Amino acid sequence: MTLYATLGVESDATLDEIKRAYRRAAMKWHPDRNPGREAEAHLAFQEIRDAYAILSDETQRRVYDDVFEQEMHRWQAEHAAQEEQEQAAQREAQRVAQEHYEKMVVIAMRFADAGHNRDVLFGVLLGRDCEAELAGRIADSVWALQESRKAHSEAEEAAQAEAAPEIAPEQDAAKQASRHPGAFESFWQGLFGIRT
Repeated sequence: MTLYATLGVESDATLDEIKRAYRRAAMKWHPDRNPGREAEAHLAFQEIRDAYAILSDETQRRVYDDVFEQEMHRWQAEHAAQEEQEQAAQREAQRVAQEHYEKMVVIAMRFADAGHNRDVLFGVLLGRDCEAELAGRIADSVWALQESRKAHSEAEEAAQAEAAPEIAPEQDAAKQASRHPGAFESFWQGLFGIRT
């Protein structure tokens, strides 16, 4: 706390304002006015007297302001440097966590592609020093993705199988025509009514 704050004035207070603030604070914290709190009042009263002694003297006040300003600049610089270090540490921790997460996802995908179920993925991730909650989330996500891919693939195969019988006779005829060189023209004539 600054000397100005001790007296309850701003740093640009006039000498008259400082004197009035000192009288108010001294009356409030005089030990005789604080029965039962004498020790606390005595300490506060002493701080008020010390603050007034410096701030009421023009030379001492100027020295105090200069030293305080220098200390504030130093503190601000140290605080800014500390904040930068903390932010750099946070960024590094986030980078490491992201790399670890990506590595775990790749491992889970590899085992899922090999046909292993969600519980196996979870166990594999735990065995790779993956924290249990994260391992569970990754295993759930990768397994759900794998199941979604499988369902999509099965739906595509079913759609192709339904369309295949319509195409199959033409493909078979084409295969037959290619096996019999003289039958190619008759195949196309029969299919499209083309005359050569």
